[in-house]
Amino acid sequence: MEALKGVRILDMTHVQAGPTCSQLLAWLGADVIKFENPQGDATRAQLRDVPNADSLYFTMLNCNKRSITVNMKSAEGKQVFVDLLKKCHLIMENFGPGVLDRFGFPWEKIRSINPKIVMGSIKGFGSTGPYADFKAYENVAQAMGGAMSTTGVPDGPPFVTGAQIGDTGTGLHLAIGLLAALRQAEHTGQGQYVEVAMMDGVMNLCRVKFRDHQRLAHGPLSEYSVPTYQGMGDVPRAGNDSGGGQLGNAIHCKPNGPNDWLYVVVQEAVWEDLAKRIGPEVGVPDMAADPRLATIGERRKNQNLMWALINRFAKNYTKRELMAILNPLDVPCGPIMSTADLANDEHVRGRDMWVELDHPQRGKWYNVGMPIKLSASPAVIKRSPTLGEHTEEILREVLGYDEARIAALKSAGAFSLPPKTPKKAEAL
Repeated sequence: MEALKGVRILDMTHVQAGPTCSQLLAWLGADVIKFENPQGDATRAQLRDVPNADSLYFTMLNCNKRSITVNMKSAEGKQVFVDLLKKCHLIMENFGPGVLDRFGFPWEKIRSINPKIVMGSIKGFGSTGPYADFKAYENVAQAMGGAMSTTGVPDGPPFVTGAQIGDTGTGLHLAIGLLAALRQAEHTGQGQYVEVAMMDGVMNLCRVKFRDHQRLAHGPLSEYSVPTYQGMGDVPRAGNDSGGGQLGNAIHCKPNGPNDWLYVVVQEAVWEDLAKRIGPEVGVPDMAADPRLATIGERRKNQNLMWALINRFAKNYTKRELMAILNPLDVPCGPIMSTADLANDEHVRGRDMWVELDHPQRGKWYNVGMPIKLSASPAVIKRSPTLGEHTEEILREVLGYDEARIAALKSAGAFSLPPKTPKKAEAL
């Protein structure tokens, strides 16, 4: 049995943050009904790489869902929406402020239709506060949530991270909130409104930087390779420093390509064995006992020297060869994996984290798999739906509409945009 079997979700989200959440819940077994306007989620056409086919941007975020198209500008479409609300446990949206209100469905109206329903909402900055009406995108959320100011090299510009912590990170936060609220609704019979702001989610993912922000009030941060001092205020950018109690950094290996790097963490417990292995090859046979490096305190003070010696050793090895040397010494390390590395990695494939799917429009493609492994209910990844693919199926199976009613709703334009009327030619 799937973990969320029996849970039905009305998913009005689009682009990335919301669909990340609903896809995860679909992989856990929920029946996710992707509720789209007749034009569909905008990402179906964004960054399209195959003509007349849904883009990878859409397909990779909407697996295991059913799609229904509804024209919410029609009275008939609104009635379909109301009927679906009565049949669902959760509703999700990530519209701009006030969109559902303008359709006539603020939270209080939705709650009156189905008192037990849980509503999940993603906003850039939340529904309260001076930033509430601002627009947000992935990189805006990273900028305003603290990630960019602490990412990059000390004397360079701030960087965004390749991981989509603003969008996908917020979707993951929402999934946790929805499951908690669903659990509460099962006990109380009352739903609630669950909101996650992108800025708030990024702040939560940056909590170690706020740890360091407060530590600076009491003294310098000894593990940082860049200078820090008491009362400094802002947490500095520190390149590839580990940011934890143990020293870590990226080591460049041969043949010195853009991803020929190994990330190495030098724990205190492994220092002696590591130094004995490296020292002779870099001309410092007594490296383990060198007073500049012998203790964790001295290595923190002189970490630039330590990294220089390790880099000198690494130039003779590829990242995989260096990993093979360090692993038997219990040195935590890992190669910088490119997208191509991961797509072809035996470990990744073996854990079903790179899954081949077949789509009626685009043919074979791959999706990142389910990262949460449940022993009793493993996820089965299914392709994303084409636009409106399940409209009639949902009307029949979920709402119990008969063929005559479906036909009448179709004729009334409940599921499609009204035809465009040609403009009259202007008189000369």
